[in-house]
Amino acid sequence: MNDFMKGKTLVISGGTKGIGKECVYKFASNGVNVAFTYNSNAQIAEDICKDVEEKFGVKCKAYAFNILEPEKYKELFLEIDKDFDRIDFFISNAMIYGRAVVGGYGKFMKLKPRGLNNIYTATVNAFVCGAQQAAKRMEKIGGGSILSLSSTGNLVYIENYAGHGTNKAAVEAMVRYAATELGSMGIRVNAVSGGPIDTDALKAFTNYEEVKAKTAEYSPLNRIGQPQDLAQSCFFLCTQDASWITGHTLIVDGGTTFK
Repeated sequence: MNDFMKGKTLVISGGTKGIGKECVYKFASNGVNVAFTYNSNAQIAEDICKDVEEKFGVKCKAYAFNILEPEKYKELFLEIDKDFDRIDFFISNAMIYGRAVVGGYGKFMKLKPRGLNNIYTATVNAFVCGAQQAAKRMEKIGGGSILSLSSTGNLVYIENYAGHGTNKAAVEAMVRYAATELGSMGIRVNAVSGGPIDTDALKAFTNYEEVKAKTAEYSPLNRIGQPQDLAQSCFFLCTQDASWITGHTLIVDGGTTFK
């Protein structure tokens, strides 16, 4: 267990599966209390909290939240304040797929404003609104660490990914601006950019099997990335070992963007 982390609190959006769930367990296993959001899986969220508390002896609470309504982060953090006495880390992780991205996921000539706007809301606006609320609380305790998940789809071409890739580039730019302005509060802000990661979101891709196979082919490590690969990097960026890293995008891609 990392003694520096023990007794601190993580707030993360989207904690019931994939990268978010791995982050919940990684931080909790190191003594960090966890508050996470979920969209509709209330029972799954409750089961995760119960399991985390029993295994690691930390506090864990889940909150229903619609990432397409980021302005409601203010209300969410007021609820979290009732259950936790401090916030040290915030990770903007939740993303959308399925019907919400219709018009945003597809070939360039098929893109439409509604889908693109939804992706921007869930990616950039959600990061801004969540980070603002977290920063206000971190300032009171002398600092903290804020992260956004990103994707190497803003660096290399991925079929049908223009809407997502463009917004990942935007959130990385926002991370750099936030890092510059929040540094005086003792708050570090970074992004973790994954190559294709084997999650439910990737499985929603119409060409999932092809992407999975190509990723393993392109990676010198001969495998696709797993959610825990990103969770471990998120954890590192919140520790003292990363105390002089801010405004940075850490690429975790198994070497796929080099080839």
